Amino acid sequence: MSDAHFDILGIGNAIVDVVARADDRFLSRHDMHKGAMMLVDSEVAERIYAAMPPGEESSGGSAANTCAVAAALGARVAYFGKVADDQLGQVFSHDMRASGVHFPSSPLIGGAPTARCLILVTPDGQRTMNTFLGACVTLDQSDIDEAIAATALVTYLEGYLFDPPAAQTAFYKAAQAAHAAGRQVALSLSDPFCVDRHRTAFRDLVAGHVDILFANEMEITSLYEENTFEAAADAARRDVALAVLTRSEAGSVVLRGPERAEINPEPTRVVDTTGAGDAYAAGFLVGLTAGKPLAVCGRLGSIAAAEIISHYGARPETDLRKLVGGLV
Repeated sequence: MSDAHFDILGIGNAIVDVVARADDRFLSRHDMHKGAMMLVDSEVAERIYAAMPPGEESSGGSAANTCAVAAALGARVAYFGKVADDQLGQVFSHDMRASGVHFPSSPLIGGAPTARCLILVTPDGQRTMNTFLGACVTLDQSDIDEAIAATALVTYLEGYLFDPPAAQTAFYKAAQAAHAAGRQVALSLSDPFCVDRHRTAFRDLVAGHVDILFANEMEITSLYEENTFEAAADAARRDVALAVLTRSEAGSVVLRGPERAEINPEPTRVVDTTGAGDAYAAGFLVGLTAGKPLAVCGRLGSIAAAEIISHYGARPETDLRKLVGGLV
């Protein structure tokens, strides 16, 4: 695979994050489910934004976060996502390219505005997300450059993007291009509510088109409708070549055929869990594409996740390459 131009290609919702601190009463007043992601329309987004305390704005989106963290770790990274030809779209594009990610996607002209995610972080570090999808749901198969998918070692698909039928078509096109070139396809389930909405379609995608599955405990038990983590993990092991399952403070479990690696979480102070799973996936994929053992891949994921949750926002504030030392 020495002819690869990129280690990782991410495909997902291109979103600008607005992160602010809030208490549980704020969530209750606005009918939010703590720790979950809820899709909102433009009217609700405006109302929440007006009521939010002052926040920080930065480029976000799950797969985009993964790509930015992977680039910070030294990986060669590309990203496909749809923004509008507006101010937030320009901010997103600049941020991605400045982080070292190749971002060739053309902006949407004359349609919906760039997506934004309003994130409320409670004192316990939990993040509650209200997402107005805007332009990002217009991504379709015409936005997939098959040549880039063919030259990336891993194409990483974001489960959040699975709602629009056009995006599902784009996923399949990218997966087919990757597999035709002998590359691997990874999927992040993203959120248990995503799994609940698309369980059958996700199961078909996972079993037929995915080599590497990323999920947390709630997502994997929901996908396979199992009551225990171990039963769901066994089901995932049968469906994919590599299952990467995170369990918050219990660490993570990685399954590849008969091989099982259990990774402890890195010690850190939890300030904001936004982007923890995204960062873990980045570290893991950087290790995997560098040919590292599963335990090292998991440790890289844990280190990246620990850095992200130690501060507000989903992008690194520390030199990650120095943090991981000689692991990559």
